[in-house]
Amino acid sequence: MYAVKFRLTNSIFAVLIQKILESVTKELIEEFVQSNEIELASAHSRLCIPVISRIFKKMSAGIKFSGIKIENNVICDGHHRYIASLLANFPLEKVPGKTTSATVVVDWKSVDFVEEDWDTEAKIRMLNEQDAEFNNIPLEKVVELLK
Repeated sequence: MYAVKFRLTNSIFAVLIQKILESVTKELIEEFVQSNEIELASAHSRLCIPVISRIFKKMSAGIKFSGIKIENNVICDGHHRYIASLLANFPLEKVPGKTTSATVVVDWKSVDFVEEDWDTEAKIRMLNEQDAEFNNIPLEKVVELLK
């Protein structure tokens, strides 16, 4: 067996690190949730990993998102954006929202992160179009980020 010696340039190293960071997995999310104190409370018992991953990739590239809605530190709207923002260390605005009498707070440690993709191709296309418009960038740039 031969030892292969090679030197990584800064740009290659940066690309490798970015690819590692783009790999949002169930294990990564669960480890993050278990080992961090999360400021806002969840009102969902299940979240979709592919949705979190797409948002994470966009946030990592600097794509801006609308604020998440909260009331009394409980997320009313924006659970996927919130988790993606924590993973990407991306600040999100918090805006007032309204919980309902049916809202039940769920401990993040018991949230089930599922690998099934809840979005259809049509919904992904619509969300990409909204993100492109919100950020005033070409749709193609948003689509490229998800490859």
